[in-house]
Amino acid sequence: MVNVVARMEIKPGMLDKFLGILLENARIVRNEDGCLRYDVCRDLEIKDGNDRFVTILESWETEEALRIHQKAPHMQAYRENVRELRLSCTVNVLYPL
Repeated sequence: MVNVVARMEIKPGMLDKFLGILLENARIVRNEDGCLRYDVCRDLEIKDGNDRFVTILESWETEEALRIHQKAPHMQAYRENVRELRLSCTVNVLYPL
């Protein structure tokens, strides 16, 4: 199993548009072969009005399933569609011990 944590900061005023694109894409991802988990999350406690962070928690059966996911046409389209909506994106790939 492979886990992924993707954390993004969204530009001010772009959160609703970003979430619309992301949640539609998430429905497609969850049906991919090898996808065990694809959860879109918001911070539980939002301080100082900073509610622009979104985290995706993913689990994949194999590294190959993750590679196929990353190259899928809908993921390429998703990345292009949100490119101008994000300030930053950090992706960590983790392997359970």
